[in-house]
Amino acid sequence: MEQLDFFIQNLQYLWHYTGIANVTWGNVIMTLVGIFFIYLATAKKFEPMLLIPIGFGILVGNIPFPLEAGLRIGIYEEGSVLNILYSGVKQGWYPPLIFLGIGAMTDFSALIANPKLILVGAAAQFGIFGAYVLSLALGFTPSEAGAIGIIGGADGPTAIFLSSKLAPHLMGAIAVAAYSYMALIPVFQPPVMKLLTTEKERRIRMKAPGAVSHKQKVMFPIIGLLLTCYIIPSGLPLLGMLFFGNIIKECGVTKRLCDTAKGPLIDIVTILLGFTVGCSTQASTFLTADSILVFGIGAFSFIVATASGVLFVKFFNLFLKEGNKLNPLIGNAGVSAVPDAARISQNVGLEYDSTNYLLMHAMGPNVAGVIGSAVAAGILLAFLG
Repeated sequence: MEQLDFFIQNLQYLWHYTGIANVTWGNVIMTLVGIFFIYLATAKKFEPMLLIPIGFGILVGNIPFPLEAGLRIGIYEEGSVLNILYSGVKQGWYPPLIFLGIGAMTDFSALIANPKLILVGAAAQFGIFGAYVLSLALGFTPSEAGAIGIIGGADGPTAIFLSSKLAPHLMGAIAVAAYSYMALIPVFQPPVMKLLTTEKERRIRMKAPGAVSHKQKVMFPIIGLLLTCYIIPSGLPLLGMLFFGNIIKECGVTKRLCDTAKGPLIDIVTILLGFTVGCSTQASTFLTADSILVFGIGAFSFIVATASGVLFVKFFNLFLKEGNKLNPLIGNAGVSAVPDAARISQNVGLEYDSTNYLLMHAMGPNVAGVIGSAVAAGILLAFLG
């Protein structure tokens, strides 16, 4: 009998430690969300490099276990492996490394050849400040509103960097919202673009961009760094790494550094960032009313960013001569989802004129949006940090 009692006690003890005994409806909901992200990545090809790590991280982060057991396996338990990996998100040093890789991959030629396109990238940042105002109206603090607003820049690393400084408790919701909407821009943007333009405007042909010299490409990251960071020093961690990555690409004498930055380095950091952000969505901390509001405001900010970019091009065209006008369909590319937003401009344009290729023109505001979102983050950090 004693042996039987001992055996039963062990079974009860084991049962207490199983995920089945500790599962909540929140865990089930978040697990379904993780599976949905993986579905979007594999079946729809929506940002698989981001949604696969995030989606699987959501599954890992929502495996239930008894917190009182002190197993030190959860992402929020000090000293656990996941907690150590998550420090790159909490301390904000994954995003600058991502920006280094982005800089090494980005060709700013379209922007250098047509500098006025930077205004389109700037106009799209109205999504950030529109979301900031809406967040304040819904009762968030100024710091929380600033962190939520940056979702409108369509820049996941920037959203993580700023939320880690201004609203760490909302970082999981903000990061997942930012990356989710980046993946869903093929769904969000085309209806807004078509609604705000006429068929005649969608058929506008733009002049081919001029040639850009090697000297101009090398000078651009130097001038860009000095202009932006002397005005907004708080944007230095992101802008400094972005322009550093670009100069090692364009100088032509650091190919190995460039290949590392745009290849193994950014891949490793993307894996760690996406996976740990997914793991941070534990149902007990993630499924809150604030998180739901963050997702709603994020959708609003994307729509505003797309609309403001398109409407700005239409307004700008009032001052341009016939033959120099811009196609308003490139306005959506002012968000910093590179190069996906530019591809949307191209695809929508081809629906109305199969020989009108907008991709190179759209890349100008698209890369300007990367700079613009980092500058906007620096402004918010300076005022609210």
